[in-house]
Amino acid sequence: MKHQLDLEKWPRKHHFNFFKQFEEPYFGVTVNVDLTLAYEHAKASGVSLFIYYLYQSLNAANLVEPFRYRIEDDGVMVYDVVNASPTINRPDGTFGFGYFSYSADFETFLEGAEKEIELVRSTTDLMPTAEGTAQNTIHYSALPWLNFTSMSHARMFSYRDSVPKISFGRITDVDGQKIMAVSIHVHHALMDGMHVGQYVQVYQDLLNMGL
Repeated sequence: MKHQLDLEKWPRKHHFNFFKQFEEPYFGVTVNVDLTLAYEHAKASGVSLFIYYLYQSLNAANLVEPFRYRIEDDGVMVYDVVNASPTINRPDGTFGFGYFSYSADFETFLEGAEKEIELVRSTTDLMPTAEGTAQNTIHYSALPWLNFTSMSHARMFSYRDSVPKISFGRITDVDGQKIMAVSIHVHHALMDGMHVGQYVQVYQDLLNMGL
């Protein structure tokens, strides 16, 4: 479900009208998150650390409202729920785009995610699940080979895209902590740095909190 944002009552109306005209309206930041407690939570629960930290990222995106905004036609739609469209690596070195439905219940999310990973790895299609093209998604990717400090994305500028893009890097041990770089790219017509900052704080709190 979704509803239209009332632009006339939105404090960012002028920002929206300004940035939506840009050929490149996205801005991005790379931050480090602390996975020390998340690693312990995942290990104690016997679940994949990747699925765990992706779930908490998606959880944070559903809690911070601007991450559920999408530009459609000339307005802004607010989705009740956003889901995940992550890249899933295959044994042959390729990847496919998957689709993980969000659920506030982790066990329900985990069951769906594991089935989707199995599906993607059993095919050679780039996008075996059509739902991955839906607007109410977050585009996720993982680069577990790289401890990156910045990142850019391949973009088709003729396509009006407003979906946030979040990428996870290699987990490294730093002074007894497990640190992971996270790249966050968002549409500037829909949010500002303050909102990304709110997202990062909520994400870190959820990682620390456990299931």
